[in-house]
Amino acid sequence: MIHEELQKLEKLAVQVSKKLDSVSAENEQLKARLALLEQEIQEKEQEIHHFKNKIKISNIVDNRPVNPEDATEMSDLINNYIQEIDHLITYLSE
Repeated sequence: MIHEELQKLEKLAVQVSKKLDSVSAENEQLKARLALLEQEIQEKEQEIHHFKNKIKISNIVDNRPVNPEDATEMSDLINNYIQEIDHLITYLSE
């Protein structure tokens, strides 16, 4: 009787040990994924900040008179930046 109870307890201990190992491995994977996602978010926030600064600069530049060729080139650059910002906003919205 006592021997049977000890065997049951031993089986339960083995099962608990396996489950603990499994949960610990999953926890480590989730921590690694979280760190990666936090890094990606930080990089995206830096990119957004960079684009905001470019927009501010372009707004400042718009207040200065420029020759038509430069204005066209600047307009194209600004349009490209706006498209990139739209892509980032879409990506971050997902």
